[in-house]
Amino acid sequence: MTPWVDRILKEFPADLAQLWIVADPDDVLLDEQILSELRERGFAVLPFEDSVAFRVEYEERYRAAWDRGESGPSRALILHLRSTKTADLPWDYLRQARKVSLSLADVFPKLSYSVVKQIGSELLPGLFDAQSRYAHQALGEAATKEFVLTHIFRLSPHLITRSEDFWRELLRLHYREQALPAVLAQHVEHVLGEQSAFKGMPIAALFSQRSLTLRVVQDAWFRYLTRLGITGLRTGEPEPPDYLATLDPPFDHHDVRLIVDSMFLDGSLHPLAVPHLPPSLPEWAKVGVVQDPASMQNLVLDGIKALKTELPGLDSTHRDWTHFGRRLGEIISRFHSLEAARADVVRESLAELQRQADERLREWVGKHYADLPSLPAIKGPIMVHHIPRFLSMRRGNGEKRIALVVFDGLAIDQWVQIRESLIKQSQRLAFDESACFAWLPTLTSVSRQALFSGLRPREFADNIETTSQEPSLWNRFWQDHGVTGREVFYRKAIKRTDDLPALEAELGNPAVTVAGLVVDTVDEIIHGAVLGKRGIAAQIASWCESGFVERLFSLLLDQGFHVYLTADHGNVEAVGIGRPNQGVASEMRGERVRTYRNEAMVAESLAANPDAFRLDVAGLPANFMPLYAGGRGAFVPKGDQVVVHGGVSLEELIVPFVKVNYVN
Repeated sequence: MTPWVDRILKEFPADLAQLWIVADPDDVLLDEQILSELRERGFAVLPFEDSVAFRVEYEERYRAAWDRGESGPSRALILHLRSTKTADLPWDYLRQARKVSLSLADVFPKLSYSVVKQIGSELLPGLFDAQSRYAHQALGEAATKEFVLTHIFRLSPHLITRSEDFWRELLRLHYREQALPAVLAQHVEHVLGEQSAFKGMPIAALFSQRSLTLRVVQDAWFRYLTRLGITGLRTGEPEPPDYLATLDPPFDHHDVRLIVDSMFLDGSLHPLAVPHLPPSLPEWAKVGVVQDPASMQNLVLDGIKALKTELPGLDSTHRDWTHFGRRLGEIISRFHSLEAARADVVRESLAELQRQADERLREWVGKHYADLPSLPAIKGPIMVHHIPRFLSMRRGNGEKRIALVVFDGLAIDQWVQIRESLIKQSQRLAFDESACFAWLPTLTSVSRQALFSGLRPREFADNIETTSQEPSLWNRFWQDHGVTGREVFYRKAIKRTDDLPALEAELGNPAVTVAGLVVDTVDEIIHGAVLGKRGIAAQIASWCESGFVERLFSLLLDQGFHVYLTADHGNVEAVGIGRPNQGVASEMRGERVRTYRNEAMVAESLAANPDAFRLDVAGLPANFMPLYAGGRGAFVPKGDQVVVHGGVSLEELIVPFVKVNYVN
């Protein structure tokens, strides 16, 4: 256990109270490790966001059990209040509960509160340890920024004096997906902007925006090869973009090229297709060019080898898993672009990587998934039901028109394919990419309803087996957050370019400020697939060539919407393990999961299906019990090859979350 976790947990001695109230305006308690430790000690954490919803859950699931002398879902319940206004809580809670106050100012007394509150919760454990070791006196705002940069990011802007220093540190951060918080990026720009070598560079934007840096480096790579006498194009791209800042990293410098080499391997950067390789091309640079199909095959194999060394484990964070899931998606997308014969050479290596990742993810989910719903979504959603709340915060920060585009069933590798097609069609589109977790089981009626409602599945238990209430749930969320009904728009079954004129007319209504759109095409392709995910990739390529996705995004951006893309779940290739046919009737019969309404049915089905497994997921209705197909199996006739969803694989559970922009 870390000193950070110890510091917070000391506020919660066991057996002192059943109901606790924590006034926590900075979400100090909502740390992945802290929540996991609290749960192991018998505490549950429930956010106080709606007084009626909280009272229903507290009275029905906790207090009633305690009054009967039972432990209930947990021995103690923490009411988590994201403010200091405990006096506004119901009187009976205040009378019964033990009260605790947490704030970053209390936990970090030697650092500037105005800085600490902007740096992100994932950095707090390391920062707390650094404060204990190295902060010998109270630091002001500027000194705190330097302290965080030095001890957390291992970056000292005062030591950056040369171009190679700048690019080494910049690329090192983005390779690890450690973009600087805006407050620190602006400080770096303030320090470096005084040096003539960096005059006019968008320093703060480069350090805080990974997508911008990657596009700049991609463009610079094209120019670098041109100077070596190599003419070529980024794979699938007609011409280099001409709207980005013209900056030239020193690719020949040893420190820089080591990082660039790794970014080509993991898919962050994309190689250029070239007709020939001149003798002058350095050996290390060959990773960034594709001369023939064998080059891409080797690139995929090298990427698989690299990912095998970086598999997350049981004690990894949710960010480790989403980062890994995105990198795996890049590799899978490249695999599907290979010719069939070359794909066969790679297939077994990729399948072994997927198998190992799925096994580790299943173990991790069993220990940590229950904590994800309670994590804060200020910097970005961790689960799909956080997305509406995150978008509401973006509206509060000035994004007055927001469009959420949900691609039903889209896996990250398929998003990568669509992204590359969009870059080919429209050089003006840029993407700030991240990822989040779908709800288990990864079924549309469970995860997509959670996505549009902002609720946990337990909170829409009456309609968990249908999506018919989705429009009203979307509307209700926004009305609860101060948006009138006439401002909220919802539309599903958007599939092709023929659907866009009517959509454009409806969204042209200036009264509409929040739009929720469901694009069904990928899900339809998946359910009709007969040639596996490679066949799906070919169909998606044809669909993208129609220009539908590019026109949809352009339509929304031109109407002044801030556009966000996500999916309710992904999909995976699976092999049939046989249908459960022992006579137990399941409520929902998905290919990767069956759900039952009582324990006896689950036990009987599990006994008859030894390749299946149980996984208890907090947040599901008490009488909604999933039984999952093991490995990459499916409840279809034995040996059948299918593309399905509902299970716990990486490709089903981790989905893209992307901000779509025009590049200025």
